Amino acid sequence: MKYGGPGTDSVNSSALREVLENFVVRHRIIEYLGGPDLDDATCTFLARINPLNPSRFERHPPAHLHSLLDESCELARSFEDTSAMLIHLDIEYVNFDDPAAAYIDPRRIFLLQEPLVRVIEARLLTLGIRYLHVVTGQGHHFVWKIRKSSPIAKAIASLGICNTPTLKPEPEPLFSHVALLMEHLAHLLKPEAAAACKIPVEITAQHVGPARSGKREMLSIDISEYGDPLPTRMIRIPYTVYRKPWISGLIERIGMTQQVPGFFTLPLHEMDIHQLIDHRHDPDSIIELAHRAGVEIPQEETGTRHLLESYLNSSLIGFHREFYSISHDSPAHRAKATSAALSNLPPCARHVLTHPNDLLLKPSGIQLVTRCLLAKGWHPRHIAALVASIFQDPTHQWAHQWDEYDPVLRATFYVRLFAGQIAQGIDRGIDFNCVSQQEKQFCWNPDRCSLEPDFNRIYDLFSKPETLKPLPP
Repeated sequence: MKYGGPGTDSVNSSALREVLENFVVRHRIIEYLGGPDLDDATCTFLARINPLNPSRFERHPPAHLHSLLDESCELARSFEDTSAMLIHLDIEYVNFDDPAAAYIDPRRIFLLQEPLVRVIEARLLTLGIRYLHVVTGQGHHFVWKIRKSSPIAKAIASLGICNTPTLKPEPEPLFSHVALLMEHLAHLLKPEAAAACKIPVEITAQHVGPARSGKREMLSIDISEYGDPLPTRMIRIPYTVYRKPWISGLIERIGMTQQVPGFFTLPLHEMDIHQLIDHRHDPDSIIELAHRAGVEIPQEETGTRHLLESYLNSSLIGFHREFYSISHDSPAHRAKATSAALSNLPPCARHVLTHPNDLLLKPSGIQLVTRCLLAKGWHPRHIAALVASIFQDPTHQWAHQWDEYDPVLRATFYVRLFAGQIAQGIDRGIDFNCVSQQEKQFCWNPDRCSLEPDFNRIYDLFSKPETLKPLPP
């Protein structure tokens, strides 16, 4: 693996050590962990990221920071915090056909994101939210926090909308309801950004058809972290090295080892994105940036209250209340309904349900199933229960997929997300047709079916919300 340019081994790079051993850089990293020193850090753990599978990581106490930096690890901090609730909006470029595109031509992929970034900045400014802006290898992070003891945190936690079957540990009500606010924020952002961007903009990384480049590329407003238990998620630390494409072997496989310099995750401060790309691999520039650009996460309670007020005045809250007003059906009823549904579903959706590992783990797989079952009259909560029951079925050989993550929370989040976009008119089904499914590579039986009847029925159903009823007993 190479770092910092041709012929430089990233693990032993003197340039890498120069940055990570710098006192000011380490001070900034500690600042991001929530305290003036490691003894006062409020993050619950440090995550040593596994570049081969970023959803997997080793947990370390904050006190291990210096030894981990000495090892040049890719590091993140816990999303969970002992004194605050972090609020995090992540956007990234995704290319399903060319995963190295973000590293080979970073100027292009960040230029594609600029209209989305402007929409986000304008919306957060309107809400009065100050944020820390961090740039990673594929996109941008916008981060702020509220004190857990603050009135706004208590107001969000007491909304009383989310409910799930008994889970251990019980989901934290503040986090589960912040998720509803972030879903609302994503709804505000997507239509405006989609009209301004040259490639599709979706909420989470959904498969799309080929763009003008001939590749299936898109921009993700990624709020997927809100679909998992809070203690399982982490966010990258600014001023740490970004090594994923090198350690994973991606850069070597495409023969670009000597052409793509390694780089650091950095705050965007007093520079534009092109200047950051120019300087993110240069030790002197990174150290100089650390002297003037702090990374303490802003406490933004007034702006977050404005976001809550916006959500309370939206129609999305009505959908959320309706979604959670229906209890999960019984396993026996679900099995009977599922058997009937499978025989009546389009082949593409049936294929996802009968080959769920890993098709149902992909957002596009859950979206396809959600759309088709909504068209059959299923209530969204019962669709979530079905997806959760499949995730919980060991015959699908999930291995360690659910060791830390929760299948009920994951299923509930994605079905609620996709059904909510239809209910709110955000998703108008432009890609819910056979040609689009083939382009997205989610069609396994062409020429033998049509999604048109389901398309017509689903939008008729959501134009008349009273038709969305629970399945009969």
